[in-house]
Amino acid sequence: MSAVGSILTNQGALDALQSINTTSTENNTLENELSTGLAITSPASNPAGFITAQGFTSQLNGLTQAVSNANQGVSLLQTAQGALQQQIGIVQQLNSVAVQAANGTETTQEASSLQGVVSQLVSQVSSIAGQTQFNNVSLLNGTFNNVQFQVGANEGQTLNLSINNTSATGIGLFSTAIKTTTNGGAASGAGSATVSATGEFTAGAVKIVGPTGGSGSTAALLLATSAASAAKDVSAISGKTGVQAQATNTATFAATLGSKGLVFSLQANNGSGGTGSAIGGKVSVNASSLGEAVSQINQQTASTGIAASSASGNLVLTQQNAQNITFVSAGAAGAASGSLTQKGGALVASGNIQQGQVQLQSSAAFTVSGTGSLNVKAPTLSSLSTINVSTTAGANQAINVIKFALQSLNNTGGQLGAVQQGLAANINNLNATSQNATTALGVVQDANLPQVANQLTQAQIQAQAGVAALKSSTTLQQSFLSLLP
Repeated sequence: MSAVGSILTNQGALDALQSINTTSTENNTLENELSTGLAITSPASNPAGFITAQGFTSQLNGLTQAVSNANQGVSLLQTAQGALQQQIGIVQQLNSVAVQAANGTETTQEASSLQGVVSQLVSQVSSIAGQTQFNNVSLLNGTFNNVQFQVGANEGQTLNLSINNTSATGIGLFSTAIKTTTNGGAASGAGSATVSATGEFTAGAVKIVGPTGGSGSTAALLLATSAASAAKDVSAISGKTGVQAQATNTATFAATLGSKGLVFSLQANNGSGGTGSAIGGKVSVNASSLGEAVSQINQQTASTGIAASSASGNLVLTQQNAQNITFVSAGAAGAASGSLTQKGGALVASGNIQQGQVQLQSSAAFTVSGTGSLNVKAPTLSSLSTINVSTTAGANQAINVIKFALQSLNNTGGQLGAVQQGLAANINNLNATSQNATTALGVVQDANLPQVANQLTQAQIQAQAGVAALKSSTTLQQSFLSLLP
């Protein structure tokens, strides 16, 4: 119970002072919120809210830096793509020069001059690859491998990027070695039969793993499959593997004339479904000279697609569509009818099939495996730096190398463009997330200014009332002195 009429204890004054102290603290808090615009200025303001606000603040800081990182990545990609466009333009010029050099009207001196132009352009391609840098980091010389971009606010939100070597020594035609063989029979079907050591194909499917990791398998190759049929199967899966096929069928046979000249017969067939279907009629050769044999074969080229030529005592046969050339017969017994000798020294016998050559081609390295085989070695690179257009044959080869060099540059540019689109989408997402996180942070820590202003007015009025009450209690205490005698 408080004292009544005491001059030692002024309870009313004490109550007024306590009220003034509380109101003063509230005034200070509200004035701080009003001046800073924050409802949470320290952990003491709202411990739980402070923790939540700091979490949002950390996320926002990370998002802001991630947007900056992603924008730097876009700048890097734009630098690389700009250099690639310059290289593509130069390689397009190389293609024009190679096509010009492949024209038989060029003189030796002109071809030599064109090769000088080629050397200069090739040098520019390598120069661009070596000099293209972003913040002193080389981009196109093959050293930019598995570089990480931190494109999110949290651990693991990264993007890894590698850029292929685009110098003249790193782009061009990856291809298999071309082989020419004549197998020993006309076996059909993919059963348990085997092919002789000189056979071009074996029974079974061929699996190809392309440069981007895409893979596919051909249909089961038969023992008598033609080069054209095998190339068609490879091309059918090129959308998955990125590997194309080129088929040819040209073979050279040493010709020996007997007393009866040269006697044999040929027929072309498509090589699908075993021996396949005949193309044109049978070509019978009964010639007293190699030139006459060539003439007899070429008389039916329009029907069979088999063309012949001679060189240094050799008979050169070409099936223009890379179909099989089957030796229906190879002359009578003995040397009287002459003979043809295939590569490796074996005599051509009745039933032998010249299957042709298949070359697998891509703008980057690939692998070939499976139960079947094209009998190809590991792909080798014919780089842009090795092209030589000083001869017609070299110019023709250069056109093919340039085509795949362009494909390599275009693929690299497409890859970088896709990554840039991904980064742009990521930046948009980061900005949207940042906007929403900022709103959430404002809900947690921003002061409600109208409410604070109203509360401050109330607190100021309470403070004034407290001072008035203190003054009143002092006046009452002094009135007790009038009771003294």
